[in-house]
Amino acid sequence: MPRLTTLKPRVPTQFGRLAVQQPGSWRPSGATANERGYTYKWQKASKAFLEEHPLCQYCERAGFITAARLVDHIVPHRGDQSLFWSRSNWQALCRSCHSGEKQREEAEAR
Repeated sequence: MPRLTTLKPRVPTQFGRLAVQQPGSWRPSGATANERGYTYKWQKASKAFLEEHPLCQYCERAGFITAARLVDHIVPHRGDQSLFWSRSNWQALCRSCHSGEKQREEAEAR
């Protein structure tokens, strides 16, 4: 049986993702989370930190009780590995506070 050669693929080919660097960002354009230091070692350390600090610190300040899901760096490390691994620079946050209030604070600081 002859092969069909007249049909074109229906799914367009997607070339590599364009790496766009955010204005004011320290991150190298297109760097993955793993390349920025968020490795398996970080996953284990952050999980242990969340077990010790299970509540969102921002919500606690506001008088709410919310489970923390992320470990955030209080002072942005901007690639500095000693600051990245300093547990005194970590805080437990819920996703809402990390994506909202913390991002606003960092934007104002820039």
